[in-house]
Amino acid sequence: MTSMYRLAAALLAALVLTTSAGCASSGPKKPPTGTPEPDKFLFDRGNENIEKKRWIVAREYFRQLVDSYPQSQYRADAKLGIGDAFMGEKNAASYVLAINEYREFLSFYPTHTRADYAQYQLAMGYFKQMRSPMRDQTETRDAIREFQAFLTKFPNPESSKLYPDAKQRLREAKDRLADWDTGVADQYFRLKWYPGVTGRLIPLLKNDPEYTRRDNVYYLLGETFMRNNRPAEALPYFERLVNEFEQSERLELAKRRIAEIKAGPAAQPGKAPSKG
Repeated sequence: MTSMYRLAAALLAALVLTTSAGCASSGPKKPPTGTPEPDKFLFDRGNENIEKKRWIVAREYFRQLVDSYPQSQYRADAKLGIGDAFMGEKNAASYVLAINEYREFLSFYPTHTRADYAQYQLAMGYFKQMRSPMRDQTETRDAIREFQAFLTKFPNPESSKLYPDAKQRLREAKDRLADWDTGVADQYFRLKWYPGVTGRLIPLLKNDPEYTRRDNVYYLLGETFMRNNRPAEALPYFERLVNEFEQSERLELAKRRIAEIKAGPAAQPGKAPSKG
């Protein structure tokens, strides 16, 4: 299924979700007559139901506050509460709706003290939908874009306590995307279509030099050049693997390749070292 069809399906499911939720509701959640701070009453009830994971009921309280008390000091936090309640349901449709709530929050309250939280949660809405490395990576790219937006707005731990988590999540999302490139390159390698390997992996290293599993990239590139009888071009990749990784399943293979290359003409370029 293409990303466009998946999005349409998610939006349709979101419509069904909100419609069914409305049918299941007992009606708008209103504070009792005479309640001294009705907006606070709605906000507190919303948070209580968030803690109990009663997502639909929590949204009803928060929505009533947002719609009925536009000047309330709790309105912005209630808007975030609606997004959090959608996130709590943990399905594709609810993530779509959560993303919309956080995006609206940032549009309405761009300088709010919790704008960092809204941007982080927006990115997490995509992060939670990321697919396995060899499947479509649309959501991964979306997550990367939104985490990068977070780090642009909040570039250090002093600007947001969520900075370390956002940085780590960005690294995980970038790794997922790089895993996809590495998986495709590995398939090319097995098919002996070596231009496909270099065409995929050399740009990967240029664009993401901090890729966590780049030892596999170094090894595949080194082996690709070896099998094309270009040991001088293979050597730097094997050396980078050895120098940058104290632990790797490719480490001993790379050391053996380095020894072969440095042995000169007596070596046998193009022949993969045995794993035995």
